[in-house]
Amino acid sequence: MHLLRLTAGRTQQDLATLAATSQSAIAAYEGDRKSPTWRTVERLAQAAGFEVDVRFVPPLTREERRSLLLHEAVAARLRAEPEAVLSRARASLARMRALHPGARLLFDEWQCLLRRPLEALLPVLTDPTPWARELRHVTPFTGVLSAAERAQVYHAFAQRERSGASDDTVSLDQAS
Repeated sequence: MHLLRLTAGRTQQDLATLAATSQSAIAAYEGDRKSPTWRTVERLAQAAGFEVDVRFVPPLTREERRSLLLHEAVAARLRAEPEAVLSRARASLARMRALHPGARLLFDEWQCLLRRPLEALLPVLTDPTPWARELRHVTPFTGVLSAAERAQVYHAFAQRERSGASDDTVSLDQAS
């Protein structure tokens, strides 16, 4: 639920209003204190501008979970400073292409994504599907986060891993 809300760029209150529920219900879903019904999941997804699509995929590895959390932070920075972040990503992609020609297909995909509108790029950064996981292995967003910001993400990740929480229960804000 947390990932859905972040991907939609909504606050808990925004999503609650759009889905005709309460902010406290959204917080309870995100905190794993309450489980929504299937119909509620569909309503929340629709309110966030998405459809529910159930797929069975391998679980995220520890490395993939950490990468996903890092990319949530990158997505927030991208929303705040789109031109600066995209410029840096394009320059990084050019360097990576020269150094790692074997990853050409993935770099071609990133090049295409970096040309698309933010609404198309942002979901890829926080998408847990195998395709997005593969893309994040060669992310052009290196250097977007400062060392302190990365440390904050790593702290949040470690906190999440120690607590055994699911991927959407500890936000970066809670870790600081």
